[in-house]
Amino acid sequence: MNESVSLTDLRQGVRPVDHPAVRTGRIGVLLLNLGTPEGTSYWPMRAYLKEFLSDRRVIETPRLLWWPILNLIILTKRPGPKGRDYASIWNNERDEGPLKTITRNQAERVAAHIRSIAGDKVTVDWAMRYGKPEVRERIQALLDQGCDRILLVPLYPQYAAATSATACDQAFRALMDMRWQPTVRVSPPYHDDPVYIDAVVASMKKELAKLTFEPEVILVSFHGVPKEYLLKGDPYHCQCVKTWRLMREAFGWSPDKFRMSFQSRFGKAEWLQPYTDKTVEALAKSGVKRMAIVAPGFSADCLETLEELNGENREIFMHNGGEEFAYLPCLNDSDDGMRVINHIVERELQGWI
Repeated sequence: MNESVSLTDLRQGVRPVDHPAVRTGRIGVLLLNLGTPEGTSYWPMRAYLKEFLSDRRVIETPRLLWWPILNLIILTKRPGPKGRDYASIWNNERDEGPLKTITRNQAERVAAHIRSIAGDKVTVDWAMRYGKPEVRERIQALLDQGCDRILLVPLYPQYAAATSATACDQAFRALMDMRWQPTVRVSPPYHDDPVYIDAVVASMKKELAKLTFEPEVILVSFHGVPKEYLLKGDPYHCQCVKTWRLMREAFGWSPDKFRMSFQSRFGKAEWLQPYTDKTVEALAKSGVKRMAIVAPGFSADCLETLEELNGENREIFMHNGGEEFAYLPCLNDSDDGMRVINHIVERELQGWI
């Protein structure tokens, strides 16, 4: 370094002439969601499934058993059918999955909100745990803009190791390779946050008011995980149950009318119960003719809501005697949805802005 710089200059932040350029003093916010394939054809689907199902947080089966199953069976047979499922909900205008479209919109709306509070001091970005945009790439982009403090916001109301934790893992892997790490905060799960519960209930009431029928039963469906994960200490199940209970109390409905279940299981192991598809089938066979289903554990509509709930489970209900079925959309980038995300971001940035 140039030793001619005076002590006064150093105190005033003046750098020697040969000092490398450094951008600091800004704050970054990174919204994190699950991910989506880059296309619906075989190879993009295979790449996405391989990254997702190779994650040890998602599949805890010993590698010696899992790798042959994954590489010789699943990655050979599943890309085709899954690609067709994605094609049924694909955003053809932007050539991307709806989860990517919605998460981008959420980030843009958060940026506008924070700009109204903190001016241009904060940069808001978004990334996907699996697929693109990559977490490492977007953290580096924030650093390049001078963000020496970054708030990570996993967009999962209920914490699970296979969702919130693995998103943070990916961010921490990027930090491990950095000489100058930013200061990092992680927003906590918000399964019982009054703003979140109020927004979900308000959104549901608006959607229910649009229906031409009154549901006899509303089913609250959360993404499932193997029961073994609960027994190992994952708090996900308990947080889902609390969300459901708070929603039910807000509506003032009985457990018979306002039920909960878990969807998206695969494999032969026992998952969290009751299962959504089995519950829908049982409701129809018991004589329920009108039902609605909602998925408050998803911050944005995706394959599991648009194709699985609104497609597969609608078909199950109608095939077994049901007559009226409605899927109530996620909060997405609606005003209610943004009220939740803006609340979380603004709260977790306290002391920084």
